[in-house]
Amino acid sequence: MPTPSAEITLTTSRALGLVAIASGEEYQQAHRALQDAGFRRLSNGVFVSPLTDARSARYTASALVHHAHKHGATITPSPRPYLGDIGTEIAACLPGAWSARLEIYSHPLWQEDLWPALWEAGDLYRALVEHRVPFASVLKNDTGSELLLIERPGHRSGYLLGALTEHEKEDPHDDPTTPPSIVLPADPQLAAHAVTHTFLPAYRRALHHRDVNIVLRSLERIREEHQALQAVKDSGRYSDGVPLGDSRVIAGMERDFADRAWLSFADVLDHAPLLLARCRPTATPWPQDAAALTRLREALAHSQDARNEWNDTRRDLYAIPRTLPAHEWSRVRGRLGLAVLPAIETWLADGGTFERQARAAVPGGPAALSAASPHVLTARPVPPPTPPAASAHR
Repeated sequence: MPTPSAEITLTTSRALGLVAIASGEEYQQAHRALQDAGFRRLSNGVFVSPLTDARSARYTASALVHHAHKHGATITPSPRPYLGDIGTEIAACLPGAWSARLEIYSHPLWQEDLWPALWEAGDLYRALVEHRVPFASVLKNDTGSELLLIERPGHRSGYLLGALTEHEKEDPHDDPTTPPSIVLPADPQLAAHAVTHTFLPAYRRALHHRDVNIVLRSLERIREEHQALQAVKDSGRYSDGVPLGDSRVIAGMERDFADRAWLSFADVLDHAPLLLARCRPTATPWPQDAAALTRLREALAHSQDARNEWNDTRRDLYAIPRTLPAHEWSRVRGRLGLAVLPAIETWLADGGTFERQARAAVPGGPAALSAASPHVLTARPVPPPTPPAASAHR
């Protein structure tokens, strides 16, 4: 059985001096060694010691070697500059307002917490599967986009950058809209140039197609239930052929449908407005789609009051120390679903036109020449090794 490790990675920062990051199953032992050697711990978890005085720096280094041996920790000098500085320098060169924060995954299991958020199936994915990554820099902009930056494993320089997401996503191997990670050079300005001109355009296209897919999946869920309900109403029988027997049953089924349909249509209300705003039918082979897009925009506008009520209700209930009973939530959703039923029917009728125009409106890309399938937008990557099961530790 392997001996639990306590590791100290040493690097340098122009602003902070000597920077140490503790990791391993017994990372607390590395913490103790750093504290005993006189390092100061910052709020993000790194330990620092100034390098302004050469004599003091030599004393600190000697003390660290002694205390690391005492606490069973190994010291690994890094040839790279402190990643916290690199992330900040890259963020400063990106378009818009970006910031960077260093995250430390001291225990090896903490690295697994990245899997639910990682929106990537390429080099970055493989690096996290095959290598120990004890720290990373997360770049975030004012619209909430987050990117993960790590040192490129197996190389003495260079970095890997990929996307993070809080949204529910498909398996990144099966989702052709997954934005690929990118290998970055060591120089922060050159790295920022690559992010700006290569990664971010691909990332914006991926976000666009992801949102289109969210809308289409929502409409498909509604369509299936709507067709099933209509079949029952037309036949007067349940799906197994048994007669309904009571006209009030239809009213109850309509309320149940409206309850479920609202949950799906809320995703349409959240994502469709921006997608429609990008559509330019006159720039596509289907300029006649303009009338359908107008109907879809009007349907969203007529649903705005219901959307505001839904958001207000959730915000008010989450702000007080009690929750609405499940049947009351269902009643609210059913009422809102019935209120927007005409809008839902419009979106079901014109959903194909929406998909065609939204696919053609991808940011930074030429208008599509035909209705694209979401499964042929991007070549599917070769699946890397399966990651370990995610776990919650911190």
